[in-house]
Amino acid sequence: MSTRDADASAKALAGKIALVAGATRGAGRAMAVELGRAGATVYATGRTTRARVSEVGRPTETIEETAELVTAAGGDGIAVVTDHLEPQQVKALVERIEREAGRLDILVNDVWGGDRLLEFDKKIWEVKIEDGLRMLRLGIDTHLITSHYALPLLIRNRGGLVIEVTDGTAEFNKTYRGNLPFDLAKTAPHRMAFGLAEELKEYGGTALSITPGFLRSEEMLDHFGVTEPTWRDAVEKVPHFAIAESPALIGRAVVALAADRDRARWNGASVSSGEMAREYGFTDTDGSRPDAMAYFRDVVFGGRDATAADYR
Repeated sequence: MSTRDADASAKALAGKIALVAGATRGAGRAMAVELGRAGATVYATGRTTRARVSEVGRPTETIEETAELVTAAGGDGIAVVTDHLEPQQVKALVERIEREAGRLDILVNDVWGGDRLLEFDKKIWEVKIEDGLRMLRLGIDTHLITSHYALPLLIRNRGGLVIEVTDGTAEFNKTYRGNLPFDLAKTAPHRMAFGLAEELKEYGGTALSITPGFLRSEEMLDHFGVTEPTWRDAVEKVPHFAIAESPALIGRAVVALAADRDRARWNGASVSSGEMAREYGFTDTDGSRPDAMAYFRDVVFGGRDATAADYR
């Protein structure tokens, strides 16, 4: 995104109220920050705070810091500690939004936290069933509970937007993900978006699912022993990391969708951050336009003779 484009869209969402469920770090934090940069008021939820770290959290990323980053970007960030598996907590969250803002325009369902439970390449009878069921609760139940309580507020104003965040597009997820509970948890948001699209039509709402590409999240950078400025140092060990994108790319995709008056054309769709970058013309923080989903489809799985550079 050029400076001129950024300036033009700086307040594109002024007056809009957004809820980013699962905004402590990674894609969730970036989506919250970019919505704030566009002028929105953002309720950012999570379980890791400066006082308490959740079982899947890290003390280096807290929900309070996310809210502060939203405000620093130009929006109004409001941190609300919420366990989205607890219906009464989600109900209280939505009641607070209604009381303070009186409306909800954008709902981003990004709650996850199941990566640490993964056991890849094991049959369903070999995985720890308690971990598998926990993944389903984190990836499916949280989203359903949040939609149940939040959508009555969202549909009061025509044109509301619901975004289901997952890992992989519907096309990409036709490939088995190597762990059945994980596969189900990451496929379900596509169907949730499809169903919500049907339910929101009469209210002028739009629902779709979106995935980032190979995400340079804080945890991923730490895993490879690099930082955002030095991330390319990891490419020698992990060649596919050359297609990696910063979390800002999916954040900019969400802003573009929220600001698009014709976004109903995406109703029920499954899209990626790279696809949205091409469609709306924005770029990543380094000026590139990585399309990891296309790269994996064509090169990694399709055998095309190309490099990551051809997809940036």
